[in-house]
Amino acid sequence: MNFYGNFDIREVNAPVSAGSSIDDNSDIIDMQGYEGVVFMVPITDSAATGVAAMTVEQNSVNSGSGMAALSGAVATATCSTNDDLNDTLLVVDVYRPRERYVQAVLTSATANIAFGNTVAILYGPRVKPVTDHASVQAAALAISPAES
Repeated sequence: MNFYGNFDIREVNAPVSAGSSIDDNSDIIDMQGYEGVVFMVPITDSAATGVAAMTVEQNSVNSGSGMAALSGAVATATCSTNDDLNDTLLVVDVYRPRERYVQAVLTSATANIAFGNTVAILYGPRVKPVTDHASVQAAALAISPAES
């Protein structure tokens, strides 16, 4: 089994500039036909005492209004010294959400935090192979490749 044909990879949020009170939502993802989703976001800049968090929310309708945070679906990191969180990831995996629509929410507190692009990987598709999402510009799959 190869990875690429069994997962739906999407860019779901643009980078977020440094701030100490960020509250930024990703695109809403329709989970119909998938078992779960992993959200990943890099921390690109961090100031001492800054708190970076990514929380996943769900809703029964495709709307930001009414989204509710999922119990246990939060990744949080606190910066001890300037830049110690740089080039690290926040990752949240939600398996079998109870409602159809989900989104990731990036927040920061206390001191400046900046985030890179948020990526979502939907897994456990009921229909295979998975076709590329519109946010994928190009992709390649190499099976037992020779050296070039």
